Amino acid sequence: MKKLQEIQFLKTLGFHLKDIKEMLDDHKLDWFNSLKTQLDYILKEKEKREEIEGILRGLLNEMLIEENINLTKVQRLIQLYQQNFNKREAFLAEIFNKEESELLDYLPNINRGDPDTLEWIALTAQLRKHMPKGVSSPEIQRIIKRMHEKEIETYGDNPEFIKKLWDVRKSPQKSESAGFYPIDSETLDFFEEALELYLKSKEQLSN
Repeated sequence: MKKLQEIQFLKTLGFHLKDIKEMLDDHKLDWFNSLKTQLDYILKEKEKREEIEGILRGLLNEMLIEENINLTKVQRLIQLYQQNFNKREAFLAEIFNKEESELLDYLPNINRGDPDTLEWIALTAQLRKHMPKGVSSPEIQRIIKRMHEKEIETYGDNPEFIKKLWDVRKSPQKSESAGFYPIDSETLDFFEEALELYLKSKEQLSN
């Protein structure tokens, strides 16, 4: 009964039965190092699961934006999510100063499920859905209005930062190096045109 309790206890710590047998048979076992080794293993497994969780969340969010997703695109997205973090950070540091780099933490991340990211995803999905109606349609202008408001809410009145961010976003190569979620040029051009119209209308109203 005592041995069964020991086995059950070690199983709850994540040890495999083969390892448990060796541990219980070895009366001179270094328990400290055995437990430390198991902790290292569990932490690595946790890291892998968190990475997989991020990829799955990103793919689900991707499906909210894109109508059709094939295996090739899924593989490309996974590669994007697994890009070396240090390389991305070094690339961004070349473009944004220290103060601007802090604002990058507020960028939506398709691998997350926070409210801000989910709102950006919903707005992008709505934009794509209503694109056939044209940049001047009431639906598009309402979406653009909220996007612009959210931009100000998140980053403040910081046109220089927004310009740098948009320059990166508009370039497929820079966008990939920065680890940004890929958005097709048609959607980006449409957004830019719709925003220009919105800002012009807003200026006319204020005058």
